[in-house]
Amino acid sequence: MRDTWPLLEQTNFPTVTRSTTEILQVNLGYLCNQSCLHCHVAAGPTRKELMAAENIDYLLRMLQIPSIHTLDLTGGAPEMNPLFRELVRQGSQTGVKIIDRCNLTILLETGYEDLAQFLADHRVQMVASLPCYLEENVDGQRGKGVYQKSIDALKILNNLGYGEEGSELGITLVYNPTGPYLPPSQQSLEVEYKAFLQDNYGIKFNQLFTITNMPIARFGSTLLSRGQFDAYMNLLKDSYSAANLQNLMCTNQLSIDWRGYVYDCDFNQMLNMNVENPGKRQPLHIRDVLDMDMQAMQVRIADHCYGCTAGQGSSCGGALE
Repeated sequence: MRDTWPLLEQTNFPTVTRSTTEILQVNLGYLCNQSCLHCHVAAGPTRKELMAAENIDYLLRMLQIPSIHTLDLTGGAPEMNPLFRELVRQGSQTGVKIIDRCNLTILLETGYEDLAQFLADHRVQMVASLPCYLEENVDGQRGKGVYQKSIDALKILNNLGYGEEGSELGITLVYNPTGPYLPPSQQSLEVEYKAFLQDNYGIKFNQLFTITNMPIARFGSTLLSRGQFDAYMNLLKDSYSAANLQNLMCTNQLSIDWRGYVYDCDFNQMLNMNVENPGKRQPLHIRDVLDMDMQAMQVRIADHCYGCTAGQGSSCGGALE
């Protein structure tokens, strides 16, 4: 896989500073039952990286910090970490909101048949990847048969109460472009998704997030191989909107990798752009930030940051505008 970092390191992106940390986004490992073209962590079935018990314990201690209200679990397929369920059990007892960034198909895998019920029992909020509502586009990006499995998984979640009006069980779908272009209007696309999935499959969900593909990892390597990297970067920069700066996810979210090291965002994590311990010039670990005030620290930036400020903006919580 070709590395885009040398092309991203030099940047004129504006300075960004952190505010109070409210969200912990934790990568529990790169093991996944799928290998998707757009995946910025290059996850897959052969990956061995998984968060260990010591760092799970540090996470649970961090959830005691009053300002933190959300634990956002991602991967790979976070559910494939053997400690996933224990983290959810203990995390839910602290009262924080727990999000599972689910690829949907994991709910149908052998050994995970009771996973959907477990998630519902612990009131876990689902953020589920469905990069398009059309079968051809999803299978082209994520593999043959993934679309139908995703539909089947959504039906399982609906039957448990996810997406139903008045239910506390929320489900958000996530759209990623299938090529080197920006997402369309999140609001308009959500209307299309809801109408299509309801009319064709009787599926309900609460909201849609649109997320811009970052020119890093597997997607960045594909851009380089196809000679599209420069054009895509020009698109991101030409579409820059300063209004998105105030809502960037790196200001109130802390990203933690499977080893316990700390980053400003999930994308910086994939570029090994650690948050550094002030004055020590060494990467911060989760154990170091338990008693640290990170407010007003500068966010580490590079050219990929234009992906979050292009057009309507992009974050792990969808469009910014």
